Amino acid sequence: MALDMNYVRNQFPSLKNEWAFMDNAGGSQILKGCVDNINTYYYSNNVQLGGSYDASKAAANAFGEGRKKIATLFNAAHTNEIVFGPSTTVLLQFLSKSMASQFKAGDEVIVTITDHESNIGPWVWLEERGVIIKFWPMNEETYELELDTLDALMTEKTKLVAFTHVSNLLGTINNVKEITAFVHARDALVCVDAVAYAPHRAIDVLDWNVDFYALSLYKTYGPHHAALYCRHDHLQELDGLYHYFYGKDKVPAKMEPGNANYELSFASGAIVDYLVTLGEQAGATGSNRKKLEAAFVDIEEQETILCKLVLNYLQKRNDCSILGIKDGSDPRKVPTIAFTVHNKDSEQICLSMDKHKIAIRFGDFHARRLSDHLVLNKNNGAVRISLTHYNTVEEVAKLLASLDEVLAE
Repeated sequence: MALDMNYVRNQFPSLKNEWAFMDNAGGSQILKGCVDNINTYYYSNNVQLGGSYDASKAAANAFGEGRKKIATLFNAAHTNEIVFGPSTTVLLQFLSKSMASQFKAGDEVIVTITDHESNIGPWVWLEERGVIIKFWPMNEETYELELDTLDALMTEKTKLVAFTHVSNLLGTINNVKEITAFVHARDALVCVDAVAYAPHRAIDVLDWNVDFYALSLYKTYGPHHAALYCRHDHLQELDGLYHYFYGKDKVPAKMEPGNANYELSFASGAIVDYLVTLGEQAGATGSNRKKLEAAFVDIEEQETILCKLVLNYLQKRNDCSILGIKDGSDPRKVPTIAFTVHNKDSEQICLSMDKHKIAIRFGDFHARRLSDHLVLNKNNGAVRISLTHYNTVEEVAKLLASLDEVLAE
């Protein structure tokens, strides 16, 4: 185990209680560095930007520092390709509104059934403008997206394909680079929901050549804030959502109506500081980006250990149906694990687990279309265990022992 787990867990003060937090896909615990940054901003920089006085200049620098660090998280070519907002849901709604004028009646947008509604609803809305919405179906046996079925859907009228990097219900990693190249070869753009991917693997929007890529920072160890990557040339073409005098070239501010949250943007930079430190502990040298990439190698190793323990346990039971990849060592799997238990109500399972101080979740997780397609409502949704690198082998042992008791009831 490469990670120094004592160091890791000390960076998340909320872990020092009796609960084992295994609902991380709903929202991770927050880094101490992020909370410290919020306090620093409020106590030292809590003024409006744009003033000539020193405190205002310092506030602008802090805000800019946060954006620069999150650009490193994305591996964006330009700092101003990062748009901040309160959530991925809001940012993708903003994106669809700002792109609406680029679509005409008869144009096509392809979405997937495997997505969180955040990356479906904003595009379905375009039907009001005469845009044709098509659903990219998954393989019914593997629950995976395949290029053959996408190829059958795309035409010369296809303008955008919106898909998820990782389903927050299935936990399966889609090959963003391959899908993006496929879509671009057919003269369409991609919009990727990265919310369930970002806490687990290094992001590289440059290598993948994506057009739009969104994530929630509060599910990636930060405050309740989100970020959207818009490739610079596309960002300039978007209609502004701010005041009329914020022209097309005023980026990214034209996509942040009312201004982005200053203190949360600054605070989010501590996510990158933390990852850089993990990379240094792993022996990485060079740029902060290189150190961040090294950190995610160790994060993946820790998470794979945990994922294998849970999936091995569930596979040995004859009363559980696992959704998605069942092999915890498969590199396409993040430790987001959903399952149903035969003749058991998912809500009741979670309520019973509460008594053991194990925080997991049940339901459709806002992937309602996928949940309905899989008829999960008969079990009151699925049970989801969503782990991350700060979870421990000991916590997973407690989880599995508690599940043994609960499922025997």
